[in-house]
Amino acid sequence: MDAPFVYDNPVTGKNFVGRKTECTVLANLLEAGEHVCLYDIPKSGKTSLVQQTLYNMRAAGKPFMVAYVNAFNVRTSRDFLKKFGGAVLRSAYSTPDDYAAAIGRHLEGTHFVFDAAMFASKEDIVCMNWDPDFNDVYRMMQLPQQIAREKEMPFYVIIKAFQNVMMADSYEDIFNAMEKAFADRDRMETPKSAFIFTGSMVNAMKYIFAEKKYFYRQVNHLPLQTIDDRDAIEHVIRGFRSSGKVIERDLALGACKLFRAQMWYLNQFFSICDSMSKGYINEAILVDALNAMIAVHETRFKVLVNDLTDHQLSLVKAILDGVVKFSASDVIEMYRLNSSANVRRVKDALRKKEIMTFNEKDEPVILDPLFEYWLRNIYFEMQ
Repeated sequence: MDAPFVYDNPVTGKNFVGRKTECTVLANLLEAGEHVCLYDIPKSGKTSLVQQTLYNMRAAGKPFMVAYVNAFNVRTSRDFLKKFGGAVLRSAYSTPDDYAAAIGRHLEGTHFVFDAAMFASKEDIVCMNWDPDFNDVYRMMQLPQQIAREKEMPFYVIIKAFQNVMMADSYEDIFNAMEKAFADRDRMETPKSAFIFTGSMVNAMKYIFAEKKYFYRQVNHLPLQTIDDRDAIEHVIRGFRSSGKVIERDLALGACKLFRAQMWYLNQFFSICDSMSKGYINEAILVDALNAMIAVHETRFKVLVNDLTDHQLSLVKAILDGVVKFSASDVIEMYRLNSSANVRRVKDALRKKEIMTFNEKDEPVILDPLFEYWLRNIYFEMQ
């Protein structure tokens, strides 16, 4: 029997909850050849949204190619270009001869080559015989569109952990080359390639797309809306019903509020509840399951707080207390924040550490809902 609560992999189909509007919008953007960025906290459902959208498009009979580029371990421009080129070529071609011919056609005049020996030993499709220059990066960013033209089929490139590209040397050249490639694409040409940029470091992605305004008017930001409590509760009730168990709506709603309807946390939480029960899911089981969740994640949370200074912890405490104007003199005195200049430094530090961000109302938000619960109830003992 299939597990009723899946949290170890991205989900599609019956396990995909809510976000029908986002799926429709993303599909429309892709079909129009528009580039998209998605960012939210880790395990918020970005990959599931992309995969469900592509699943819907295939089910509707719409052909396309897709390449996945994971930038999580990118540290140099060479790393990124090899990953990018390898993923794109592997998605469009299938044999070493095909790879060699495609590089010869589409990347002629660059420092990219196909090395049969490297492919045989490491399966590297793209190799470089020189340090990459701007032309190399620009031509590589054009590659998906060239293949889309050649194959007469749309080509979608999903770059995961895109914020990590900023760790590469000369990452500005990569961004600038992408911008030029996007701008130089014939807007009337079909089929088109389209990029989807995803990232779990919210503030780093905001820095790229909102603060520095890279890809301005070239990439559409698709916000992930909070999943409706009703959709999440129906998913929970349906999951328990499939294994012959029952949970009251109010208890399921309480968990949805605690985890802000983050489905990865909810599925993990209710999977633990499922393993602890034989029939009726009562409040005692939920409490035991929450304690188990804390035990699983507490080491990670302790590492996070041990990396914070006294001033940073004081600002976190202020956020939990509901403070929104940190530079007010009484707030600075109460939380021993020294000065308004120090408050700005502390806020920037917490953003860079991806502890907190600011919402559209410019209100501070602790990014991780379980971490917020742990801070409030265990670390600061604010029950």
